[in-house]
Amino acid sequence: MVAPGALRVVRCGGSALCGARAVFSADCKQVGRGAGAAAYLLCASGDFVKVYSVSTEETLRLMGGHADLVTGIQLNPHNHMQLYSSSLDGTIKLWDFMDGIPIKTFTVGSKLLALYTLASAEDSVFVVIPKKGERDTYQLVSVKLTKGAGQDLESKELSVVLDGVGASMKHIAFGRQGAYVVSVKNVTLQVYFFKRKLLNRFSLSTLKTKGGDNRFSCVACHPAEDCIATGHADGKIRLWRNFHHKKEYTYSTLHWHHDIVMDLAFSLEGTRLLSGGVESVLVQWHNESSCQKDFLPRLGSPIEYISMSSDGALCCTLHTDNRISIINSNLRFSRSIQGLIKSRDVKTGLVVDPRTKALVLNGEPGHLQFYSLQNDQQLFSLDIVQRQYIHEAGLKQSDLVKVAFSAQGTWLATVEESEEVTDPELQLKLWFYHEEAQSFVLNTRINTPHDNHITDMCFRDMDGLGDDSLILVTTGRDCVFKVWVMVEDSDPEAQQSVSWSCDFVGSYHNYQATNCCFSEDGSLLAVSFEETVTVWDSLTWDLKCTFCHPPGNIRKICFGRLTCSKYLIGATDYGFLCCWNLLTCALEWSAHLNVVVLQPDPVSEHIAAVSWLSKESSLFVFKPNEPRPIYIQRNLCKEKILLAAFVPRDEPEMISSEKYLWLRKSQLFFLTDTQELMTLSTKSLEERLTPSSKQLAVEESLPVTPFSLLLGKHRRQQAQEDIDLGKPVVHNKQEQASPAVKELLHTPAHVLPSASFLCTIFINSLLISKENKSAEEVADEVEMESEKAEDDSDEEDVTAMEQEDTSHMELLGEMTCKLSKSQEKELRKIRKMDYSWISAF
Repeated sequence: MVAPGALRVVRCGGSALCGARAVFSADCKQVGRGAGAAAYLLCASGDFVKVYSVSTEETLRLMGGHADLVTGIQLNPHNHMQLYSSSLDGTIKLWDFMDGIPIKTFTVGSKLLALYTLASAEDSVFVVIPKKGERDTYQLVSVKLTKGAGQDLESKELSVVLDGVGASMKHIAFGRQGAYVVSVKNVTLQVYFFKRKLLNRFSLSTLKTKGGDNRFSCVACHPAEDCIATGHADGKIRLWRNFHHKKEYTYSTLHWHHDIVMDLAFSLEGTRLLSGGVESVLVQWHNESSCQKDFLPRLGSPIEYISMSSDGALCCTLHTDNRISIINSNLRFSRSIQGLIKSRDVKTGLVVDPRTKALVLNGEPGHLQFYSLQNDQQLFSLDIVQRQYIHEAGLKQSDLVKVAFSAQGTWLATVEESEEVTDPELQLKLWFYHEEAQSFVLNTRINTPHDNHITDMCFRDMDGLGDDSLILVTTGRDCVFKVWVMVEDSDPEAQQSVSWSCDFVGSYHNYQATNCCFSEDGSLLAVSFEETVTVWDSLTWDLKCTFCHPPGNIRKICFGRLTCSKYLIGATDYGFLCCWNLLTCALEWSAHLNVVVLQPDPVSEHIAAVSWLSKESSLFVFKPNEPRPIYIQRNLCKEKILLAAFVPRDEPEMISSEKYLWLRKSQLFFLTDTQELMTLSTKSLEERLTPSSKQLAVEESLPVTPFSLLLGKHRRQQAQEDIDLGKPVVHNKQEQASPAVKELLHTPAHVLPSASFLCTIFINSLLISKENKSAEEVADEVEMESEKAEDDSDEEDVTAMEQEDTSHMELLGEMTCKLSKSQEKELRKIRKMDYSWISAF
């Protein structure tokens, strides 16, 4: 149960994984195919830091605590089990990332845009902050981390290292064991030497000749030599040497990229240089030569960051489409972690896959992504358009615009159209879920299903009538709606046994059809035509009634469900929310509300409406049969909410407050105009990840050692011997139920109290209380009493028998009766009596 009043908006996924350069953990273990690979990958994602398993690609930890975007993460150079993170909220946090525990929080007080750590700096880190009093001007400063006993500390002691630096972490790099720091911005390169306190500044020409653009885009430093690699906006890479002298410096040029170099990284030994850009190709340069280079192409999207593991066995690339690619040292693709792809425009809306409970929406151009809400990762991507997408501005190409699932998820309907406004190319495709292939297979392709853009579509799927009840309705700007049904294929050589064809075409006064939906039982179809809503009989396709609420076109419509199935809800673009009674064919109520999202819950009567007014998104949850909302949340979030979806829960959530009972069976998710995925929850995201699943994920990611193999084999053999001998498997309930033992075994050593404090608690937890004997044990002891003692004892003994803990039963209003010794004696006599004579009757 959760406390009432705890409902809040939380980010639940979709945050960019490329907000900062990723970090491999420093521990080297045998992971996957190769030895010496780092076990964990740490990545900034929105307000959180995520810990991924390199071998399983699972999210093992989700560390939340920052109040704004995380801008940098770095391992603690003095303890590789700890991690520093910086945020726009002005704090630096020190984490034990193995257990997801925050150790310290240092408040700097200014926005932190990047974070760097050095092994040579004992109690300091480096951050990029805005320069006070100047706009778009930034400084690299050293922050002295305050020492203290508390968890929250203030670190206000700042020392300016460089002025006029870039805001991105890829614009600054530290060279050769922290001897100097390099900064690039526009066409200026700065090198500051710490011991000599010397600053050298180098500038390139600002003139763009022969298509060249000398502006710096990124910088990296050789790990062992005095060499600086810089990327430029024209795709060139410059290698700088002898930069200790202002006039005697030299540089050589490497060139393959045709556009801006997004990031650079040296290998562990410095013999190789990796570069990435908008071409989605990772380039590996050898020996500073343009002739010796290798390529890893087709990585999917532009490369934003490149990170190397501390042992040099792995590198990873972070991409603009929320993908992480893990690559071996021999430049072979190993694994991929795909988050929510941020499409240019989510035209499909948020749709829930009935099979997997995944969110389905636009992904890569022409693709449909199935996104897991539990793991914040993409399950798979379905190529709908099946054409090569060409990245060229102004080119009109086909894209996915509409998606609908049947109730059981066996059929999927998609609509794709070209970007032409006047004469678009349309295709309606019907896909069937193939159990063996575990994917959707194309069944029917219909060219030009409507003469103009398709505005909406929906399935009618009634379980009781089987496939005969399954129909699809599409509406279009050509002023008609069409009904599509399955027919058996008459061609014996056809690959498909059934296909889809048009069965009925409906219209209303030559108005454009905009929305459609079926009632819960499938008997009625509602189609909106501009300002009018029409209701049709889905068996005969007769027009039953119409509803009109001028002025304003109907923006959204939906039927009520369960006890509210007699109502039809509609929202107009003039700011009205209307509820019509289908039995009386009259307006039940209306409200003045600018609704941009109208989303019914598929498993309850509740409907969510999101309004947008004065740059504020507000949420209203209501039942159609009640004129007042049951929940109102003003200023839901800063961004504009474009889409929403109710996702049914696997198990109803225990909610104590009546105010939030509408969240018991389903969870409501929102997608903002910045494509952040948010939800309303009574729990934080960290609480929703169960400890058991976390522990299981961590255990699965650990390597198999010889000792664990030997111990596991011994335990399995012992258990099998006990079963063969008929011994019952006995578990020590006292040990399992002891919170002291659990805390002692699962809490990291560095955060445990002193041993003297724990000793008493630990010893007491191992002692078995005399009062906690079970009822069976008590009965056995009574039976073992001598018969003589029973006969001599005629007086009643009112001493209570020792019983099991009855606290759970007392909560339910039940009490266990306590018997006296004489009553127990009478019960034993009754048990010993022979009642076999009753069988004769």
